Amino acid sequence: MKKLILKILFLTLVIFVPVSVIAGVSVHVNIPLPPPIIFPGPPEVVVIPETDVYAVPDVQEDIFFYSGWWWRPWEGRWYRSRYYDRGWAYHRYAPPFHRNIHPGWRNDYRDHRWRGYEWQHQRVPHRDLQRNWRGWERNKHWQRQNSWGVKGMPPRGKRKVNPPGPKGGPGAGPGPGHNPPGHGPGR
Repeated sequence: MKKLILKILFLTLVIFVPVSVIAGVSVHVNIPLPPPIIFPGPPEVVVIPETDVYAVPDVQEDIFFYSGWWWRPWEGRWYRSRYYDRGWAYHRYAPPFHRNIHPGWRNDYRDHRWRGYEWQHQRVPHRDLQRNWRGWERNKHWQRQNSWGVKGMPPRGKRKVNPPGPKGGPGAGPGPGHNPPGHGPGR
C-alpha cells in the first residue's frame, strides 16, 4: 500500500510540475556595453540640417540626441540612454532617424557646408536642448527659423539632385567621375 501511494504521488508530481522548473533551464545573452565617454561638462550639440536630430560634434564617436533619447552606435550595435554620459542600454534596431543622417556630416560640420550650401551651424547648450527640444520639434523651430542655418538651400521638394557648380550657384556640381568620356552627353 505504501508503494502504491508513493507511485501515485511521484506520478502526480511529474505530471503537474513543469519540466523547466525541474531542469532549471536558464539562457543569458551577454551583449557588452560601449565604453564610457568622459565629458568635461554637458556637451553642446548641433542640429543636423533637414532633421530633428542633434549631434555632439566635439567627440570622435557618433552621439546623437533624438526625441528625448541619446543614441550611439558601437561595434555594429545601437545603444540608447536618457543621459549623454551613462545608462547606455542595447537597442535591438537602428534608430528611425539614422537613415536620414548623411555619413559625412562631420566633414560638412567642419567645412561649414551642407549639400553644397553654406552651413552656419549653431551650437546648442545642453540645458537649452533639454528645456526646448519638444517645442522645437513640434513647432519645426529649426526649419522655420533659418533652414537649419543653411544659406540658400531650397525646400526639399524644390531642390535639384545635383546643385549647380560654383559658376552656376552655391552647389558643388557633379563630382569627379560624373559622365566620364564615352558615357552620357556628347559621346
